[in-house]
Amino acid sequence: MNTTVKVMQTVRGVLTLKDFLDEQEVAQVEDILVQCARDADFQVNEREYGRGKVPDDNECERVVRHDRDGGEVTRAMELGTMKHAEAFACVERRLGPRFPEHLSREPRYGRSPATGGYALGDRKKDSLVPDIVLHFMRDANRIQRLYDFYFPCTRQKKSNPLGEAEQTLRDKLGKYERLPGAHPRALVTPQLGISR
Repeated sequence: MNTTVKVMQTVRGVLTLKDFLDEQEVAQVEDILVQCARDADFQVNEREYGRGKVPDDNECERVVRHDRDGGEVTRAMELGTMKHAEAFACVERRLGPRFPEHLSREPRYGRSPATGGYALGDRKKDSLVPDIVLHFMRDANRIQRLYDFYFPCTRQKKSNPLGEAEQTLRDKLGKYERLPGAHPRALVTPQLGISR
């Protein structure tokens, strides 16, 4: 095989294996994330409350149990957990086969004692766990985009999911600023879609 043919095959191989998703692919991923959030919100409400019904504010704020540390678990929190599970199943079904090398669900990033930075690992203490991460091919340490689902329950939060505007975004996404390449970060809600 001559050198020109080898070079052409190498170039063709490089062009077919992209390290990262282009903007059009990212837009497709984001559209599906929003659809999954909306579907999860709808399906859980239908299953838990009946056709066309949603929980009212009193139901959202109702304490359903206490966690191991004695903290209150509200119905809104419980519904959020159910809706996350539905959204994750949707993401795995719709995006997993299309972008298996570029997508991670709930990867755990822990602080490295050696560098002080964060890297993919299995340490639970002080770790950061975003819901969905788009990353370079087969390398979840090289983050391209980062997303967290958020399912507001009360009427006020549904009508304006970012009502406490900057505070909600800061609380949900600010913690990820320490992750390398985690910009832009986004919140995915059924009401507003993608919010940065």
